[in-house]
Amino acid sequence: MRGFRFALIRAARSRSRAELQTAQRRRPSDLAQRFAHSAAAPARPSFGIAFDVDGVILRGRSPIGGAPRAIRRLYSEDGTLKIPFLFLTNGGGVPEHRRALELSQLLGVNISPTQVVHGHSPYRELVDRFEDDLIVAVGKGEPAVVMSEYGFRNVLSIDEYASYFKDIDPLAPFKTWKVGQTDSYMSAKVHPSYDVYSERVKGVFVVSDPVDWGRDLQVLFDILSTGGLPGSGKGDQPPLYFAADDLEYQSCAPMAGCISFRTAWDGCLQDSIGKHLQSNK
Repeated sequence: MRGFRFALIRAARSRSRAELQTAQRRRPSDLAQRFAHSAAAPARPSFGIAFDVDGVILRGRSPIGGAPRAIRRLYSEDGTLKIPFLFLTNGGGVPEHRRALELSQLLGVNISPTQVVHGHSPYRELVDRFEDDLIVAVGKGEPAVVMSEYGFRNVLSIDEYASYFKDIDPLAPFKTWKVGQTDSYMSAKVHPSYDVYSERVKGVFVVSDPVDWGRDLQVLFDILSTGGLPGSGKGDQPPLYFAADDLEYQSCAPMAGCISFRTAWDGCLQDSIGKHLQSNK
């Protein structure tokens, strides 16, 4: 082993002397050109980093510890990215470009939308299948806007869909609060007009953890157990997709995630009809 180390050291020294002699024989202009090229094109890193957000980079809307400083070290002084990275999070409910802007403001660096991967980002892969079908988007934030920006053309949030059916939420008269998406531009600007009383829902997408679990469980049951058209009797179940499988995630306080809602959903179905309706992750 000692002889092997000595051979390596000797080879390295010999190589260094040979490179020095070669450099001395080069013309000054050649050396300047070589070093200028090296400075302009630093070696591309052979790795990247994927960060979680909730409980790692942020807690609620507050950066955790030295997270902003750590993220800034991945950039050069001129703002260019030295080490490629992205944020991979089960959180969502807003478009990726809006989350990128929020992260940029909170962390003090320029985050591109391509650096944000939400739990619902893979829904893009299903556009070809559901592009022109009526689908319902579930969850906090603006789930219908998210799906519309992915390319789905006929999207209603579960808030909007429930509003068409007067008695679909039996507990609505007892609620002193109202579930609604803030400053929604959806129905008038994003969605064409259609008759939800005759058009079947072809797919349901849980984009983020819901706000009104009781109502949403009721509406999902009515949609999925009737073939996509509440009040029409039985029919083939439209597919149900869940964007994430986290039981709990870290916000300002621990919060139940999508898998908690899915567990409640499965439990209600098992008790009410003795079987599970299909769902996808």
